[in-house]
Amino acid sequence: MIFHITSHTAWAEAQAQGEYTAPSLSVEGFVHCSTHSQVLPVAENFYKGHEELIVLVIDPALLSSALHWELPFEQILPPGIAEGEKFPHIYGPINLNAVMKVVELKVDSNGAFTLPDL
Repeated sequence: MIFHITSHTAWAEAQAQGEYTAPSLSVEGFVHCSTHSQVLPVAENFYKGHEELIVLVIDPALLSSALHWELPFEQILPPGIAEGEKFPHIYGPINLNAVMKVVELKVDSNGAFTLPDL
């Protein structure tokens, strides 16, 4: 499975439209995703202070868009991400039937993100 962090609003819009797209798709040409071990470091680095976030649990075998494993474009890696570690990038919209589960990205009392068992 691969994972994508988004908002409840964006997910509701995707369900109305019949597919999920992220702003990065039009800007960078792909939707950023993560492995299980990358979700929390990515959340802490890019989403700190945001609330009401969810994680889409995606089955790569069901994607209708191309999936590529690539190095991050950021010059400075988030803490917890090893140099040379690749990320899943989806080059196109995410078809809704590839989303197996949607889980809340919770914030604990210290302000750190936590994930339920996936």
